[in-house]
Amino acid sequence: MQDQEKMQEQVDQAQAEQLQGEQPTAEQPKAAESSAQPSAGPGLEERLAAAEAKASEMQDAYLRAKADAENIRRRAQEDIAKAHKFAIENFAEALVPVKDSLEMALKLDTPSVESLKEGVEMTLKQLSSAFDRNRLIEINPMPGEKLDPMKHQAISMVPAEQDANTVVNVLQKGYTIADRLLRPALVTVAQ
Repeated sequence: MQDQEKMQEQVDQAQAEQLQGEQPTAEQPKAAESSAQPSAGPGLEERLAAAEAKASEMQDAYLRAKADAENIRRRAQEDIAKAHKFAIENFAEALVPVKDSLEMALKLDTPSVESLKEGVEMTLKQLSSAFDRNRLIEINPMPGEKLDPMKHQAISMVPAEQDANTVVNVLQKGYTIADRLLRPALVTVAQ
């Protein structure tokens, strides 16, 4: 009986020692906190300073990129405005001789039919030259040519001895400027 009591005491004592080993004492957490705080404090401050420096650097880069984009946009607008201005100037310069020729023809007191015809032909040549220099190209489809809706506008369909949807007659010439349709040619097409 005494042996059993001794054994029970030893077991209780062992359990008590085990529990004391597992449970931290009141002093242990404080020691853990105090050991963690000194090592985490300077690390956080350094990381915060580094993050602030990086944010400042990124903000500077953003502002520089924004200013560059604004300058590029402004220069592009100026270039477009200059391109429009010079395109109009070139075309106007090419048309001035045409106006001069027309004014000279009107100054003749008694023009003959031949002189009028010669003057109109010269003026037409000057106008055609101005058109060529400014890439204003005539659209004048030949009869039998297939209708191209990108260049021709069919006014009516007429009976003809040719393939359907081919040009029969041109009522008005069309024009393109710099490969862009300015006015379609007005045509009649075969049924």
